[in-house]
Amino acid sequence: MIKVLIADDQAMVRQGFGALLAAQPDLLVVGDAADGEAAITAARRLDPDVVLMDVRMPVLDGLEATRRLLNGRTDGPRVLILTTFDLDDYVYEALRAGASGFLLKDAPAADLVHAVRVVASGEALLAPSVTRRLIAEFAARPHADRPRPTALQALTPRETDVLRLIARGRSNQEIAADLVVAEQTVKTHVGRILGKLGLRDRAQAVVFAYETGLVAVGG
Repeated sequence: MIKVLIADDQAMVRQGFGALLAAQPDLLVVGDAADGEAAITAARRLDPDVVLMDVRMPVLDGLEATRRLLNGRTDGPRVLILTTFDLDDYVYEALRAGASGFLLKDAPAADLVHAVRVVASGEALLAPSVTRRLIAEFAARPHADRPRPTALQALTPRETDVLRLIARGRSNQEIAADLVVAEQTVKTHVGRILGKLGLRDRAQAVVFAYETGLVAVGG
C-alpha cells in the first residue's frame, strides 16, 4: 500500500483528492493538513510515502514545508507539488527543496493517481516543460567556473553520459535510444547514479547536473 498525506488549505480539495485516492486498491490516505506546519507535523507522525503539497498555504507555504520536511534526506517521503499554474514561479525552488514532481490541480483524476504511483516508485514526475523552465532559470543566472564535486568522480563514463541526458529531460526510453542500449540497462544506470550521488530521484539529478556545471545551459 502507498500511504498518502494531502496538504492543502482548501477543505474541498483535500476531501476530493482524498476520496479519489482512497478508491484505489493500492493507495491509503493516512491524513491531511490545512497548512505547511501541520503538514510537517502530520508527515513525521504518519510516515507517508507521498505528500501532496500545495504551494500557497497559510502559516508555512508548501516550499518551506517541503524544505524542512526533507532537509537533505534521501529516505524521506516523496513530495508531489500541487500547483494552479503549469509553469509556476516555484518550479526551481521546489526542486531545490527536494520535490519529486509537479501536478496541476485541475489535472484529470487518472493523472493524479498515476502521479502518486510514479513518485512513490522513486521516479520523478518532471515534464519536459518543467525541465525547460529549470534550464531557463540557470540561463538567467550569472555563471562562474565551479569545481565539480568529487562525487562526480565516482561515476563511470557511461553513467556520466546518462546523467547528462537526464539533465536534458530525456526519458529512460529516449536515453536507451540515444545510447543504443536496453531500457532496463538505463534504469540500472539511473539507480546507480542516484545511489552514488546520494540523490532522491531524477528531479534532484537534473538540479545537480546543472549546479555542478556537468551540463552547461545551451551546451
